[in-house]
Amino acid sequence: MSEPSISSRSRLVEELQQTRPFPSITQEALVGIARTASLVDRAVARVIAPYGLSTAQYNVLRILRGAGTDGLATLAIRDRMIDPAAAITRLVDKLEESGHISRERLTEDRRSIRCRITPRGLAVLAELDPQLVTVDEQVAATLTPDEVQALIDLLDRFRAGLT
Repeated sequence: MSEPSISSRSRLVEELQQTRPFPSITQEALVGIARTASLVDRAVARVIAPYGLSTAQYNVLRILRGAGTDGLATLAIRDRMIDPAAAITRLVDKLEESGHISRERLTEDRRSIRCRITPRGLAVLAELDPQLVTVDEQVAATLTPDEVQALIDLLDRFRAGLT
């Protein structure tokens, strides 16, 4: 199956100030995904930075809020992260030091640790939630709800090709 024709001058080519088009439409799509993810990450980072959080730490807090009072084991948190390559032990250490989470050793096995979000962590998320809703709305402002759903479906299909 041949690839569709490559646009000679896409917005991405202009944003990246490339002097020539991508060699394939697939490469352009993948670079576009990476560029978009980076821009979204920076937009979120601008909102959470005043709270002393990185985007990875914010992701951990959201995961633990979703886990409820039972909390999660450290490796289960890592598995649920947007970027599971992040150093989970260091992230958890910093969040515990700042009072956003608590840890409890379940057994003598040092690797068996349950993490829970603290009231302080919940309060920070409660402050951040409306600010990040605004970011979400700004990011998707040029798309209709149907287009956002189509994007979600397409991204699901892209990721399925990577598993």
